[in-house]
Amino acid sequence: MTEMESRQERFDAFTVRMAIQLAAPHTWPAAILPCLIAVCAASVFSEAVSISLAIVLLAICILMQSAVNTFNDYYDFVKGTDSLDDNVEKSDATLVYNNVNPRTARNLALGFLAAAFVLGVYVIYYAGWIPLVIGIIGAFFVVVYSAGKTPISYLPLGEAVSGIVMGGLIPLACYQALTGRLDFAVLLWAVPEIIGVGLIMLTNNTCDREKDVESGRKTLPCLLGRNRALKLYHAALVVWVCAIAALCALFFGRGLIIVPFMLLASYPLLKALFANPLVPASRIGAMAQICSVNIALGAFYAAAIMANSTAAFVL
Repeated sequence: MTEMESRQERFDAFTVRMAIQLAAPHTWPAAILPCLIAVCAASVFSEAVSISLAIVLLAICILMQSAVNTFNDYYDFVKGTDSLDDNVEKSDATLVYNNVNPRTARNLALGFLAAAFVLGVYVIYYAGWIPLVIGIIGAFFVVVYSAGKTPISYLPLGEAVSGIVMGGLIPLACYQALTGRLDFAVLLWAVPEIIGVGLIMLTNNTCDREKDVESGRKTLPCLLGRNRALKLYHAALVVWVCAIAALCALFFGRGLIIVPFMLLASYPLLKALFANPLVPASRIGAMAQICSVNIALGAFYAAAIMANSTAAFVL
């Protein structure tokens, strides 16, 4: 028996619960909300929106997000970046806290991508090849975000790439599939989602700054330093809210009535996030807070867009 076979025999069984933990459902708003924004925008600028197609697009987005999460956990584990000393919940570090074969996680990530492309066949049949091209671009960044000698997540590009790919390309592809039109104005309407998704990464990287410096990572907070990273973070939160109000005023005027309610509902969440020092000890709370703010602002922005809807929803 080889040494590898001996090690594999000692691995515990990989369970459905572990697969769900690797998929990280608590991060799915980063995929769901951009898709929702596209559906709402399509309902404003087209005569009809297919509910079945919207559901398939949503499933693809969730599968892609699950692949990102699983790949990230796999590569961080095999490179030794994740450890028991990190301030993370056990459900967010499945490979660290469970004696399972890491290759199983890698195969699961590939399975998520394969399932997304299988569902993509329906989208291609319905909407043509453009969503496929955008999807391939997205899949490429899903892999290189965590894989390779110097993955994107180790560079000061992580926030921008994750924001543009998840917050920008998802609405662009979904809008094209739903309307049949490739309209790059969607990227402008998606600016709040680009900022929101990017801030999820910036939250994580700012909390992990000292650990990342020691491991040789060159994330944005590593280069900026903690104080400047916090200033950038707080400025981005303000721009995020202002962008929603400005886009509603310019493109979705009827939705302006929703903006005050958005401010009232999100103020306590934003206040708590502003007060968070984004240090390792507050990492768990910070990640929960930024996800909550994403849900709140994204949902209200979607509702503001939907207030302008004139389309019929069909099967």
